[in-house]
Amino acid sequence: MDGSQGPAARKVNVFCARLRKTTDLPVIVWDERMTTVEAHSLLREAGKSPSKARGVARGKIDSASAAIILDSYMQSK
Repeated sequence: MDGSQGPAARKVNVFCARLRKTTDLPVIVWDERMTTVEAHSLLREAGKSPSKARGVARGKIDSASAAIILDSYMQSK
């Protein structure tokens, strides 16, 4: 959270650099930190209470996180 990049972020940046070389499409990286926490909160507020991080519950959390990331990107435009 201090702005530094960890090992996973460095791997993503290497992957994105390779991807940019193979396509003319824009490759945009987006900060997804804290989206899982936000997804848990939103699902709880909606009465979905995802208490387990496995199976179907994990899929709901991941889907909600993806929606938060997309919404964040779209709001920036």
